[in-house]
Amino acid sequence: MPYELTAYVEEETDFEVLSRAGGDVDLLRRFIASGVPVIIEKGFEGPKLEGWMGHYVLVTGYNDSEQRFTLEDSFYGPDQVMTYLDLESSWRAFNFTFLVVYPSERKEEIESILGPYLDEIHGYSLAAQLASNEIFALTGRDQFFAWFNRGTNLMRLQDYAGAAEAYDEAFGLYPAIPEKQRPWRMMWYQTGPYWAYYYTGRYQDVIDLATKTLDAMSQPVLEESYYWRALARLALGDSKGAIKDLRSSLEYHPGFDPSLTQLRQLESTP
Repeated sequence: MPYELTAYVEEETDFEVLSRAGGDVDLLRRFIASGVPVIIEKGFEGPKLEGWMGHYVLVTGYNDSEQRFTLEDSFYGPDQVMTYLDLESSWRAFNFTFLVVYPSERKEEIESILGPYLDEIHGYSLAAQLASNEIFALTGRDQFFAWFNRGTNLMRLQDYAGAAEAYDEAFGLYPAIPEKQRPWRMMWYQTGPYWAYYYTGRYQDVIDLATKTLDAMSQPVLEESYYWRALARLALGDSKGAIKDLRSSLEYHPGFDPSLTQLRQLESTP
C-alpha cells in the first residue's frame, strides 16, 4: 500500500517522501524534466498473468514527439515504454496515485512542482472533481474506475455517505465488464469501501465484501479485510467472530497495529 511505502522511506532512509492522488501526465513530465523520477501505482495485466492486478513502476523519462514515457519495471525490466494514453488508462485504476522520493535539500523545488497538490486535502478535492468529470466521459471498465476513484476521494474527505454511494455505483457497473477484464483483485489494494460502508453503519455490507474478497483468494492473506470484517462483526455484537478475524489478521501480518490494538482492547474487556 502507498502508506507502507511512505513509512518505509520515512523510517529506513534519509530521504523525504510525498504520496498524493489525482496526478496527471503534465505533472509527471514536470517532475521528470526536473530530474525527479516518480513512482506510480497502476493496473497491470498481460498474457503471463492471471488477470488484472496492481503494480508499481518508476517513471524516469518522457518523449513528447512519440507521446510515451520510459518506465523502470520490476516485472518486465528496465527502460520499458508506454504511451501517454496507455499509462493514463492503467494509472486511473489507482486514483492516479503517485509517490515522490527526494533529498531534503530539494524540498522547496518539489513543493513548487506540486503546486495545489501540496495540500493533501485540496489534492483529494481536485482528484474527486477529476473522477466526477471522468464518470460522464468514460464507459466500461474505465467508468468503473472513475466511480471507484470518486468514492476513494470522498472517503479521504470524510464524506462517507457520498463515498458509499459512489462505490455502490462502481460495484453496480462491475458485472457488465467483460469477465477477462474485471479487476477482481481491486480490494487487495484499496480498502476505501470498507471505510465508507462501516462509517455509514452498513456493517453487513462490510462483512459481505470482506468475505467475498477473502473467498476469491487461493490463500486468504489480506489482513485489512479480516480487520474490517472484525470491526463490522463487533458492531453487530459478534465479539467472538471479531476476535477470530483479528487473530487471522495477525496470523498473516504479525504486528499489524490496527488489529493488535483492537484485539488487546477486546481481550481486556470483562
